Amino acid sequence: MKNKFFYGHNPPNLNFSPLIRFFLPLIFGILYCILNGCANEKEMTTDQKNKLQLLKNEVSDDLTRNLLPYWSSKMIDTINGGFYGRVDSKEQVYSDADKGGILNARILWTFSSAFRIMNDSSYLRMATYARDYIMTYFIDEEFGGAYMTVKSNGEPSDTRKQILTESYFIYALAEHYRATGDQEALAKAREIFESVEKYAFDKESNGYFEVFTRDWKRSPDLLLGERSAKDEKTMITHLHLVEAYAGLYRVWPEKRMEERLRNILEIFNDKIVDKKTYHLIYFLDRDWNATTTIDSYGHDIEASWLIDEAARLLKDPELISRVRKLSIKIADAASEGLREDGSMLTEKDNSIGHVVTIRSWWEQAESVVGYLNAFEITGDQSYLDKSINSWNYIKRHFVDKTNGGWHSLILETGEPGTRDKAGFWTCPYHNGRMCMEVIERIRK
Repeated sequence: MKNKFFYGHNPPNLNFSPLIRFFLPLIFGILYCILNGCANEKEMTTDQKNKLQLLKNEVSDDLTRNLLPYWSSKMIDTINGGFYGRVDSKEQVYSDADKGGILNARILWTFSSAFRIMNDSSYLRMATYARDYIMTYFIDEEFGGAYMTVKSNGEPSDTRKQILTESYFIYALAEHYRATGDQEALAKAREIFESVEKYAFDKESNGYFEVFTRDWKRSPDLLLGERSAKDEKTMITHLHLVEAYAGLYRVWPEKRMEERLRNILEIFNDKIVDKKTYHLIYFLDRDWNATTTIDSYGHDIEASWLIDEAARLLKDPELISRVRKLSIKIADAASEGLREDGSMLTEKDNSIGHVVTIRSWWEQAESVVGYLNAFEITGDQSYLDKSINSWNYIKRHFVDKTNGGWHSLILETGEPGTRDKAGFWTCPYHNGRMCMEVIERIRK
């Protein structure tokens, strides 16, 4: 859909006063920038352009020569189909491990997006392979939604419906449709969306509950680190519903979808962002009272750009302006976890002052995108420096120059930890998406 406003075009057949006609191009230009995400009108310096081009070249090289080849050559289960459920830090494949829904959905999203951006048929083959496995083994045709895990042979294993998992299937299937025009993928994304809205939405207090049985009865299970039954709503699930609903709205811009995406953005603004610190509140009770004192730096910086992206899709200038101000405050709060070497710490429990000092792959990747987005919004050089420093830390420590792919964990000493390189959570999504976000943003 084309935007209504184009900088420099005269409005047709409108009898405005000369003064108004004089200012209309400027007004339209400002609206165009708001609706299309223009950060600022200040021309970038030659040094900034050179730094951005170098960043783009380096992440593109890692994506196409390291990340995607690692996953397409080492993760395909040639016996049972789909992808192996686990590869440890020493490259040992566990062919009998259960296969996680989040892992498989993230692989589908990554290779679908890679095909859309780079038009490489090998990425399309991988995306189609992932899509076919998901449709055959993960989708629950009887009760709707998708399973959390299946066994190595594809039989259902954990049939619970976790809304976080469901959000990734919406996100991945919508992106696959965006890349390929696959109508069945879009239809299935819409079906899962409807199941989430029907069963998980809290009609009394707004927001979404987390865990359900296969037939969508609420379950008290705690799957994301919740500590008690009071932790009924999670920041993590709502964050990933933002990206899922934004992805679906992009390809299915119906009024109902617009309303649900707008609602979840308002939830973030009103309920999940702590207006004293601008960190995200990790767990909350049903009525949105905080039940935790943990600041998660990686989720903070990830949210800072995801909510901005979602707001821009809705093309509401007031909402965009409000969300962008919030985005910068969240990015600044996340900077409490940044170290001088460019790395991002994991989290801090403010109740006891304990800081988790390990560096996880996904937090570093989200830092690159989050601070690049902050630079786009503000033009502030310090944000560009933070983005580039984060990437430089990744190059030095996370890229596995021996076996390919990325290490998933770096210790405070700078050495790789023993966490798996592939598993239920660990996949080519945060790092692959980071590379593709950088490529697309700098292309523009």
